[in-house]
Amino acid sequence: MAASPTAITASYLIPPRSAFAISSHRLSSLRRLNLSYLQRRANAQTPRRVVVRAARIESGGVELGARAPDFELPEPLTGNVWRLDDFELYPCLLVMFICNHCPFVIHLKKDIVKLSNFYMKKGLAVVAISSNSVVTHPQDGPEFMAEDAKMFKYPFPYLYDESQEVAKEFGAVCTPEFFLYKKDGRRPFELVYHGQFDDSRPSNNTPVTGRDLSLAIDLVLSCQPIPTNQKPSFNTYRFVPKSKAERREGKAEELQEDGQ
Repeated sequence: MAASPTAITASYLIPPRSAFAISSHRLSSLRRLNLSYLQRRANAQTPRRVVVRAARIESGGVELGARAPDFELPEPLTGNVWRLDDFELYPCLLVMFICNHCPFVIHLKKDIVKLSNFYMKKGLAVVAISSNSVVTHPQDGPEFMAEDAKMFKYPFPYLYDESQEVAKEFGAVCTPEFFLYKKDGRRPFELVYHGQFDDSRPSNNTPVTGRDLSLAIDLVLSCQPIPTNQKPSFNTYRFVPKSKAERREGKAEELQEDGQ
């Protein structure tokens, strides 16, 4: 059976429904908080340059307004099983497809944790899923996922999609990839944002701010419409290879990613 958010950790406590009603005064405060968050991220960022040579895939092909697919996945760190229904009482849900090894994920990982901590206190539900192939990348296996979640103190469940069927249901094609859903009462979760974290990449000097995603979350929490012109993520992803040739290709791309 799925463990409820309250059974795991205080980080997953469901806030009262009254917390979701946002007045004009709270909206102004929310916007000020967001600017403060972005400013803190900009001030704390230390410019660095990392050259990454990898096959890149652009996210897309999923229509806004699409319903969040059902899922039932294990959390390697705790052994609990999570389902979409476990997040039904939240007003919005962020589903992130990440993994351990991807340079693009590593580049954003600490800031993903900070952003998640910041918005989970405001009523956002967050879940991360790894669907990467352990055939080409054993370091993305469940035992290493548990270590990663513990090391970086993930405040959200980090789930393992071994069959990769959940990734395909969501339409995920790269890591990291972000799907932000809103929920209106008893209606199903609807996709309102499917875009990038921000403009920062491992190979440029743009500071990590989380601007694109944080602005989208603010609009959802304040019941405001989100612009449909959204910049997609474009990174790397690994599905299970079906042939020896595909395995060799995956190994070659791994060497490229690592700069070898």
